[in-house]
This record gives sequence, structure tokens and C-alpha cells, in this order.
Amino acid sequence: MATSSTTSTGSKADAKRPKHLAKRKNHNKWGYIFVTPFFLFFLIFNFYPMFYTIYLSFTDLAGWATEANFVGFQNFERLYNNQLFRNSVFNTMILWLVNFFPQIILAFILAYWFTNRRMNLKATGFFKSMFYLPNIITAASVALIFSSLFSYPRGPLNLIMLDWGLISSPVDFFRSVLATRLIVSFIQFWMWYGQTTIVLQAGILGIDENLFDAARVDGATDWQSFTKITMPLMKPITLYVLVTSLIGGLQIFDIPYLLTGGGPAQSVETMMIFIYKQAFQGGRNLNVASTASVFLLIMTSILSLIIFNSFRDKKLKKTVKGVK
Repeated sequence: MATSSTTSTGSKADAKRPKHLAKRKNHNKWGYIFVTPFFLFFLIFNFYPMFYTIYLSFTDLAGWATEANFVGFQNFERLYNNQLFRNSVFNTMILWLVNFFPQIILAFILAYWFTNRRMNLKATGFFKSMFYLPNIITAASVALIFSSLFSYPRGPLNLIMLDWGLISSPVDFFRSVLATRLIVSFIQFWMWYGQTTIVLQAGILGIDENLFDAARVDGATDWQSFTKITMPLMKPITLYVLVTSLIGGLQIFDIPYLLTGGGPAQSVETMMIFIYKQAFQGGRNLNVASTASVFLLIMTSILSLIIFNSFRDKKLKKTVKGVK
């Protein structure tokens, strides 16, 4: 009797299962429907332009022509011999390095202060909002503000320096290569150090507080806790900040272009400004602009891989070598 009842129960369950699965399938299709617009927009506005740009880098398309002839690696050879492009690569790296290292150092200091329980700083929310505020202001507004501050001959900075007796005559900052590079680097630093601080602070707050309590019990100082606990555990967040800053730094365009258009003497003409000028000004060398874009993609990928590899755990590296 028990066997027959079990069999009948199993047959009822089998009979009900197809309807249940059919209902689940009907519900599951809505997930695919909701994500379809994203994939359509990605294919149209990201995937297709990227591969079309790679295709154009191997053609001679320029001006208002509609037909392109395949030329192989000639564009890459021309780009390699182009002194303006070499200078743009150098300028881009200089501007990124000069603004990033002070930015990451100050961001770590501020994040440490904001999360230190012994210091117990007041009004941290207000200060974090003020530090993050420059990141919200549009690049056009920031460029206009700093262009007015450093304007010649009667800009606010010139007038203050004249009143204090620091200079005998007004200084045209945007005719100096060094001054222009420092101004652009400072603007990038000023705009982004607040966001970097918030990201690093979030990483520090994610560390188990019991680790710091145990370190205090063992007599560790705040600096020892920071160097022995915080910094090692912050590697993933530091890696994220470094890679995202690298990508953003290599694509810098708006501030130097709006301030001086890349001058003086192409001292702040970055790779993105070079690409823009090649594509939309003069002879509209779309092939050269596409080639420079592909080079920028390759350069970003290689540098990111180097950073990722440098942050890998030493033990993991030894294990991988042992397996090989």
C-alpha cells in the first residue's frame, strides 16, 4: 500500500511540474527583455564605433571622402614618425604623473584622518562635501574660473602678487610652458582628490575594526596600524584608484583644450587633443585620428596590465611560476 501511495504522489508531482516550469519560463523572459536595450545601445554606440575605428586605422580615409582604401600599417609608421604625436604622449604622461602622486598622497592622509577614531574629527561630513565639490563643477566652468584667475595683465593673481611686492610686472602665465603645465596639473588634482579621498575612506571603513583593536592591545601606534594593517588590506582599492586614474589621465582633454587649446608650443596638447584636431580640424585626417585612438587603447591596456601584475600577491606569483 505504501508503495502504491508513493507512486501516485510522484505521478501527481510529475504532472504538475511542466506547468510550474512553464510559468517560470514566462517570468524569466522579462529579464531578457529588460536588459535588451542596454545591449542594443552598447552594440550601436560602443561596440560598432570601436571596431570601425580600428578598421579606419588601416585605411587612408581623410577629408570628406566616403571611400577608404586599405593601406596596412602605413598609418602606424606615419604616427610613429610624427613629432607632434610624440610630444602629445609625453605631455599626457607628465600631466597625469604631476597631478596623480600629490592627489593619492593627500587622499590617503585625509581618508586616514576622517576614519581615525582617536582623532575624532568634527564636521567630517562638511569637509568631505567641500572636497568633493570641485568634481561636480563642469570642466567648462572650472576652465573659465582659472582662466580669469591667471589672466594677463589684470587677473586677480597678478594684482595680488603686485600688491604684495612679489613681482614687479604682471606675468603672462599661459605663455610659459612650465606655468601652463603646473596650472593644468593643479586643476586636475583639485578636481579629483575629493573623489579619491571618498573611495579610499570607503575602503578603510570596510576593514574589520577588530584588527585595529587587537593592534592597539598589542601596543601598536597609529602609524604602525596604518602601515601594517590598513595599507596591505587597501591593495584592491588602491589598484582600482590607480587604474581608473590612469585611464582618466590618458584621456584628459577638456581642461587643457579649454584653457589654451594645447599651447603654448603644444606644451599641454594631450593625445586626446591631438586626436580631436586630426579628426575635426584642418584636413580631417580620420585615418591618423583613428590610428592614434588605437595606440591610446593599446597603451592604456599595457599600462593597466603592468599595474595589475605589480599588485599581484608575491606568494601567488611564486605559485604560478612553480606550476609552470
